Amino acid sequence: MAVDRSDPRPLHQQVAHSLRKQILGHDLPPGAPLPSEAELCAAFGVGRSVVRQAVAGLAADGLVIRRQGRPTVVASPAEYRRLVQRATGLSDQFAVAGQELHTVVRTLRPGSPPPRAQAFLHTADALRLERLRLVGGDPLAYVRTWLPAAKVPGLRAEDLTDASLHRLLTRNYGLRPVSGRRQVRAVAADDMLAEALRTEPGGPLLMLEGETTDQHGQALEWFTTWHRADRVVFDIDVSETAETVSLSALDTTPDAPPPAPETPAAAPPLTPAALARARALAEELHRLLG
Repeated sequence: MAVDRSDPRPLHQQVAHSLRKQILGHDLPPGAPLPSEAELCAAFGVGRSVVRQAVAGLAADGLVIRRQGRPTVVASPAEYRRLVQRATGLSDQFAVAGQELHTVVRTLRPGSPPPRAQAFLHTADALRLERLRLVGGDPLAYVRTWLPAAKVPGLRAEDLTDASLHRLLTRNYGLRPVSGRRQVRAVAADDMLAEALRTEPGGPLLMLEGETTDQHGQALEWFTTWHRADRVVFDIDVSETAETVSLSALDTTPDAPPPAPETPAAAPPLTPAALARARALAEELHRLLG
């Protein structure tokens, strides 16, 4: 666990990076005390000033809580909830909960959608919209949406900054999202997603992928949303008379490989800690479904 003095990164960043991995991988679970300054100095082979700077950075990111005269402990992450089976988007669900969701548009440009999206949209003439969703400056989700270009003429990125795509579609184009199908998978964060969501490469994300139709039954959007698994909880409504969500095992035989998540590059393999976290998330979904 000692720092690498040939690494160009400052020593405090290396210490913070190592502790961050342990916290996000639940090797240091919420509520657990951090090792003492003396223990961290011995473990990393650095001085107290380096350790204090590293811990201060973790505290600024909300990962640990420092208390005068008491041990520093791992913070319990704030959890934000969304209903998987609702056609409404994140903005509307957060607004109902009284939480302010901020949106940063990363890109809006013409593009050719992947085969499944193209088959659903019935066109290769589409717009690729990528957005980062945040609460209180904390990134929660990265969203990639494909829209039929002919249905949204004049759509601008500035129209979607801190705004709801679904509300804009309804207000400006008379297209109201009403139904669709959704799938949830646990996936590993690639470098791009890890950077955008401020998590570790290879760490677990909850990927929600789906399609939405409008009030006329016509294809409206195809989207993929990657959620931070330590920040977002999926709520599922179930009843005796309606099965609103189903889980199915992916067929991983050689003849039927599982569909890869739509990311710019292949995601790295899950670390053992991240895999355990992903399995725990899947078990929680199964438990909710009964």
